[in-house]
Amino acid sequence: MRADGRDRDELREIEIETGYQPLPEGSALITWGETRVLCSATVEYKVPFFLTGQGSGWVTAEYSMLPGSGNRRVKRERTGARGRTQEIQRLIGRSLRQAVDLKAMGERTITVDCDVLVADGGTRAASIVGGAVALRLAIRRQLVEGRMKEDPFRGYVGAVSLGVVDGEVLLDLCYEEDSRASLDMNLVAFQSGGIVEMQATAEKGTVPLTVLEEMGGMALEAVTGLILPVQMEASGE
Repeated sequence: MRADGRDRDELREIEIETGYQPLPEGSALITWGETRVLCSATVEYKVPFFLTGQGSGWVTAEYSMLPGSGNRRVKRERTGARGRTQEIQRLIGRSLRQAVDLKAMGERTITVDCDVLVADGGTRAASIVGGAVALRLAIRRQLVEGRMKEDPFRGYVGAVSLGVVDGEVLLDLCYEEDSRASLDMNLVAFQSGGIVEMQATAEKGTVPLTVLEEMGGMALEAVTGLILPVQMEASGE
């Protein structure tokens, strides 16, 4: 039995509050267990230099843990993202780009900012899930205002974390479980069920391929069966 009473393949409760910030084109506060991440999507009518003149848009992401989000103060990265932060925001950006047809966006950039208010495990998965909702809302607003003629949104992406703790595969790790995991995994999937990205790292010895296959199947079922419907409901779709 897990500390919070969940079964090994059971997610923590997920709630998404949209419109949390009035000024960005799209925003969503995702509460995933005790983890809370504020996601905002902002539109700018320019693209990175490598896309200038190509008629293509761009989706990127930034990720940050606020100083009071953990059990000790997290230092602000005032000179730019480094190490773990850079890795996570690149993962979020790659994942969210799968949700749109960049050519259909036109020359504009949508930046999804993910700020962790409370970190209790699974912050990158929560950022992707909440970020996809914020992205969808921003695109919808562009369409309603007549700034986009064609809907570039291809579908939702969802994500979940899981790991091996005391020899058992557990879905959706809280911080206490994550800190003891011998292997942790993050899986991102498209709403059709196709895998976008899978990250897995063994920290305390090796793990057989059969365990990774079990974890992948458990994660994919959670994303397509539970997480994606939550995203769609939050967005009113």
